[in-house]
Amino acid sequence: MNDAKDAPRRSPARVMVVDDERSMAEMIADGLGARGFDAVAIWSSVEAARRLGEERFDALVTDLRMPELDGLALLSIALSASPECAVIVMTAYSAVDSAIDSIRRGAYHYLCKPFKIDEAALFLERALDAARLRREASTLRRTLKERFALGNIIGRSGVMQEVCDLVERVADASVPILITGETGTGKGLVARALHAQGGRAPRAFVTVNCAALPEQLLESELFGHVKGAFTGATSRRLGLFAEADGGTLFLDEIGEMSPALQTKLLDVLERGVVRAVGANKESAVDVRIVAATHRDLRRRVTEGAFREDLLYRLEVVTLDMPPLRHRRDDIPTLIEHFFAQAKARHPRSVAERFSPEAMARLLDHPWPGNVRELEHVVERVVLLGRAREVTVGDLPPTMGAKAESLPAFGSTVVPLRDVQRRYVAWAYEQLGGRKLLTAEKLGVDVKTLSRWLRADDDTSKEE
Repeated sequence: MNDAKDAPRRSPARVMVVDDERSMAEMIADGLGARGFDAVAIWSSVEAARRLGEERFDALVTDLRMPELDGLALLSIALSASPECAVIVMTAYSAVDSAIDSIRRGAYHYLCKPFKIDEAALFLERALDAARLRREASTLRRTLKERFALGNIIGRSGVMQEVCDLVERVADASVPILITGETGTGKGLVARALHAQGGRAPRAFVTVNCAALPEQLLESELFGHVKGAFTGATSRRLGLFAEADGGTLFLDEIGEMSPALQTKLLDVLERGVVRAVGANKESAVDVRIVAATHRDLRRRVTEGAFREDLLYRLEVVTLDMPPLRHRRDDIPTLIEHFFAQAKARHPRSVAERFSPEAMARLLDHPWPGNVRELEHVVERVVLLGRAREVTVGDLPPTMGAKAESLPAFGSTVVPLRDVQRRYVAWAYEQLGGRKLLTAEKLGVDVKTLSRWLRADDDTSKEE
């Protein structure tokens, strides 16, 4: 079988050729037609302007100096009608300055008369390739923005509405953002939404997990290195700061970064420059830092494991992601979303719905793994479910414990601070995980409430 014959053919590019000399317009159009283009000759600039507004053309080849409307005017009309239109202008040597001006206004190239048709065809093909790349990049950016836009963050509870509201308010700012919260709460998703919602969306979103790499390798990843900087550095490498220039760098698990790298990061935040490992010169970068951690960074500062001045620079705006147990109203919506995704990945699954008892068990579970744990549980029952209705027996054995709705103390007398801690956690859950409202009801400030809640989470982990 001949694969070349069976492959779909791309339709020839439609090209408008405009020159007030009819013979010149027809000669160029015929020459381009012989080379595989669908070329149309026009010798009236007014007629060309009308057709550009009514018909679709992939490219425009136009003379610069013409009566009524010149080539610059047609260039403007063509790009207004179709921003991806490839434009090449033709000019005499005496009008090269105007031709250069046309490049500034969006033309791809200019040809000085006389020129060969092969030369025109070559530059026209290059211009069309560049236009195709721009269209693909634009489509990719639009797809990424739709995929990671704020609307894709699932959650209508009061606490998640507060998070989304804050994301909208700070998305366009260039200040560092610190996202805190337990593992699995969706910190990475919010970081991508911050990038997608803001003015840096067309540029790169680069992510690195600071806990996943040893110190020397992380330094090289972030700042790059020159050839010979260390054993194994056989060539120069740009770092992630350079890759994210103009965009966003997401530093996940920043609480695990070594003190030495914290110092270099602070320098980048203060001066906007990076120095590659082994390099003698610094390079300017324009990068927005979004950092995330499940650690209590203030406690890390007290322990001497995190720089206090770096914390001040990172927490200009802090987004605190609530654990799933503090946003139970969102659980049914999340289950529906993950169930639909899992069914799409496993179309042979017979599972169609949850029984009331299974749904009640899901709602009662404390979800120590948060949204990530919920997603895995839903995929498990879709993959392994044996009937149309998912029952309690289909759920993982670890989901047997029912969350307590009131603070319990058991039969043992506990210290008063433990009573306070448990009551604060209970009040926070009763009020839908809304910090401002909980702090107001308890008569404390938000920082004090946050400290009590962190103490509650740390104690539960120890238990």
